[in-house]
Amino acid sequence: MPNINAAKKHLRQTKKRTERNNETKKAYRDAVKAVKKAVSVGEKDMVEKIKLVQKKLDKAAQKGVIKKNAAARKLSRLMKQIKKVAIAK
Repeated sequence: MPNINAAKKHLRQTKKRTERNNETKKAYRDAVKAVKKAVSVGEKDMVEKIKLVQKKLDKAAQKGVIKKNAAARKLSRLMKQIKKVAIAK
């Protein structure tokens, strides 16, 4: 435990930020999982789910939880999987 007041404050801030970042990560991971599950089942209409994933990834990148290119990469790979399933059916 820190002894100096500034260090105590920094610890409080870090805990809050970590919690906030974890919520943001969970949100986009859950959205990605939902789309992957829909892809594996073979759903045809996934437009709303894809929009949600894009929104969550962009928000995470905007907040600095993940980097901009990481969000783009994740979305790109997900879209590639979706297109592969769409073409197959």
